[in-house]
Amino acid sequence: MHRRTPAVLASVCAVLAGFLFATATRANAAAGCSVKYTVASQWPGGFGATVDVTNLGDPLASWSLAFTFTGGQTITQLWNGAVTQSGSSVTVRNAAWNGSLATGGTASFGFNGSWTGSNPVPSGFALNGVICNGGTTNPSSPAPSPSSSSPSPSPSSPSPSPSGSSPSPSTPAGQKTKIMALGDSITGSPGCWRALLWQKLPADKVDFVGTLPGQGCGFDYDGENEGHGGYLVTNVANQNLLTGWLAATGPDVVLMHFGTNDVWSNLPVSTILAAYTTLVGQMRASNPGMRILVAQIIPMNPPTCTECAQRVVALNAAIPAWAAGLTTAASPITVVDQWTGFDTATDTYDGVHPNDAGNVKIANRWYPPLAGVIP
Repeated sequence: MHRRTPAVLASVCAVLAGFLFATATRANAAAGCSVKYTVASQWPGGFGATVDVTNLGDPLASWSLAFTFTGGQTITQLWNGAVTQSGSSVTVRNAAWNGSLATGGTASFGFNGSWTGSNPVPSGFALNGVICNGGTTNPSSPAPSPSSSSPSPSPSSPSPSPSGSSPSPSTPAGQKTKIMALGDSITGSPGCWRALLWQKLPADKVDFVGTLPGQGCGFDYDGENEGHGGYLVTNVANQNLLTGWLAATGPDVVLMHFGTNDVWSNLPVSTILAAYTTLVGQMRASNPGMRILVAQIIPMNPPTCTECAQRVVALNAAIPAWAAGLTTAASPITVVDQWTGFDTATDTYDGVHPNDAGNVKIANRWYPPLAGVIP
């Protein structure tokens, strides 16, 4: 994948696309947009969705996306933006950090909502007042649950525990090491720790890959990734989604921070680790020399889930032994402690998704083990 070139989106989710040139904030300014709406999960009375809006017109300093629910749905929680809803009419405005939208740039946000009776795709998407025209489809899609929610200041930390020794480089001499960042909204949406991590690495030796394009983080970077907001690792494993992503991108290294939504959904640790095992098998089937870095995930303690904080502790405590049991000389698994020292009061902007300080911490934790596997 080439730097600074958005990847072609490959998705099995609902798509709404359109294009329109019209007068914008100044005479003769071009305006237009495309929108991708994904129902990522659905359960009785509730659902999770993500929205990717791409600016096809002139650069924007700020943006708002308006749309209309046609089935009486209500947004109950939204991240990566600010929402107002009046009846069926919804307007989402940019957050403080993602207002700038270049021509061809994409901004993303996600939300949880409630529904009764049916849950159709919204209509009438408009970016800064410009209608995004186009047809809609709503095929079945992976069934992640509510996206990550707020961590809290660390209780007693699971101790960091790297598993396996440094792998022998499998990347041929002279070729860039392909790195896939895999996870949910902590990794994507926009996952600016990836941008900071990319800055620290030798540009001539690494190539971040994925079927999702990079998003705005204030500077150009190699942003392709597999950070699917709202996804559960258990659903990705059960539906064999990773196999297609691996086939499309051919990574040499996978950085995996996954499981926040599974914890939110109160899935057993054993079920989450079984999904990890499935993904590791798929990685190795794609590349027998795959180098795998697995995070002990950042903490969470949302006000609507008082048990979530301890569930994260339980998952993180089990990861080192799981990794030690699966690591091999050809394809080592290294555990990267993203939990210790991460304070949700100062390191997130909404209690779960990292802010600038949190992104720096995450990038700094990934860097040493990742740099160690780059030839």
